[in-house]
Amino acid sequence: MDREVPEGFQRLRDKLGFIDLLQPVYRRDGAPPTIGMHVLAQHTNLLDICHGGVLMTLGDIAAAWAINAERGEPLPAPTLNLGFDFITAAREGDWLEARADRVTVKRRVGFASGFIGCGERTVCRFSGTFYLPDPGSFDANQERLAGMFASPASPADG
Repeated sequence: MDREVPEGFQRLRDKLGFIDLLQPVYRRDGAPPTIGMHVLAQHTNLLDICHGGVLMTLGDIAAAWAINAERGEPLPAPTLNLGFDFITAAREGDWLEARADRVTVKRRVGFASGFIGCGERTVCRFSGTFYLPDPGSFDANQERLAGMFASPASPADG
């Protein structure tokens, strides 16, 4: 099975909490950033398709990072609400890309909507609302946050 990662994607670091369960996960910088991953056996359900929880996590990451890119400040953005419309299935081996296509940032709340695609197919659409706390609100987790928003660990060849 081909596990080639498209050009421009870099693997995220480990030790990112729940995201580690999806690893390897990749990011391509841009406006907005794109999050990518291959569907592996551990990401599938009993129907041999990508589990909805995996897709929801990927969409959540993409939306929050797009909000951070828009506000120009890499801070935590806890999810307040997240909605999904599942359109088609993704299967083991598929390369998924999650990207927000609309982002609005207010003082305390960010809104993002976007899609997860597999080639030309739209697997699902998502929309979310995220809380934007004051800088310093999560200082106790500063080292972990620095790892989350730091440059990815390596080029996509890993």
